[in-house]
Amino acid sequence: MSVKQGSALLVAAIIVAALLAVSLLVGVYDIANSEDGGEMFWITRVPRTLALVLAGAAMATSGLVMQMLTQNRFVDATTAGTTEWAALGLLLTVLIAPQVGLVGRMIVASLSAFIGTVVFMAILRRIVIRTTLVVPLIGIMLGAVVSALTTFLAAQFNLLQMMGTWFMGSFTAVVRGRYEVLWIVGIVTLLVFLIADRITVAGLGRDVATSVGVRYEVILIAGTALVAVAAGVTTVVVGFLPFLGLVVPNVVAMIRGDDVRSNLPWVCLGGVALVTVCDLIGRTVRMPFEVPVSMVLGIVGAAAFITILLRQRSAA
Repeated sequence: MSVKQGSALLVAAIIVAALLAVSLLVGVYDIANSEDGGEMFWITRVPRTLALVLAGAAMATSGLVMQMLTQNRFVDATTAGTTEWAALGLLLTVLIAPQVGLVGRMIVASLSAFIGTVVFMAILRRIVIRTTLVVPLIGIMLGAVVSALTTFLAAQFNLLQMMGTWFMGSFTAVVRGRYEVLWIVGIVTLLVFLIADRITVAGLGRDVATSVGVRYEVILIAGTALVAVAAGVTTVVVGFLPFLGLVVPNVVAMIRGDDVRSNLPWVCLGGVALVTVCDLIGRTVRMPFEVPVSMVLGIVGAAAFITILLRQRSAA
């Protein structure tokens, strides 16, 4: 990394740190003038901010991994149906084994997300892809089918309201004692750093990866598993974070190219910054009420997605 690139990364890190500091200070509860303000700061504000960091970095990184493995810039956990499969796993856990705790639900959701992502990858291998838009369309349709099944089961067992609360995509309920499992997605992000070079090579295709000694299938399964864990854990703790893994890696790739290792710090910082800004908007636009971060992120992400589509079309 050159001195110029290092300086730019340092400036970006300072900006993200400033956003996180603002996140610690913004809230309905007056921590400065209350007797228990210090305790509430550590119970609510710090866990919420840490959750923003962990979830934002993990979901943005997962999007980058999926885009490299599928060789398609329009794929992430949202457009591949991964989050819908995680939601189905979580609902089945509640229906079949309601006594299972948070960790158990997280494991089942991650396994379901992994199965769903494998199904998505298998479908891609069996069709002829004539345009890059076919891949996300397949993922969106697959996710819609799974989502319809999840909604049907929830309606049959009177769990629609509970399901809506689970998957709203909000950091409101993130407090001390509930966010700690998100450190798992922090580990996922670190593992992506460790195999970043192999993911880059695997993104060039099976033949190229095999020719340079990279075990393509192993990297494909490992990358899929990491994405599934990140999606499963985040869905259980926070809910849906739409388009986060789609927008951030694309913006970084447009500026810096496709090298996974050199892009990862920027993708992590971008993911944290985007989810923090959306969360701050949700907290302040109707204070003391709160707009779910998924709603703000969905609006921003949809606009960015359309912009990227139009940019790709004009470039073609």
